Amino acid sequence: MTFKYPDIATQAISRILSEKRSPYNRNAALFDVQEPITGASPEVRRIIERVLQAEKDKLYMKTPRHINDDILRIVKEEVQSTTHH
Repeated sequence: MTFKYPDIATQAISRILSEKRSPYNRNAALFDVQEPITGASPEVRRIIERVLQAEKDKLYMKTPRHINDDILRIVKEEVQSTTHH
């Protein structure tokens, strides 16, 4: 014995239980995604590049540690190098 739902009930259940679609633009160009980095000052770009490298260096670790300390050190070094020039 099979119980059949009316189409309206099936649609309502599907709507309630379905995943919500992301509001982000799915067709965003790569340029749009990278614009905050490419539009940043050279100092900020250096910080971003160094932080990304520090994160990549920790990818091999099962439980990466001290990334926050690394990021803080990078920012301090960049700020100091900017103020000394």
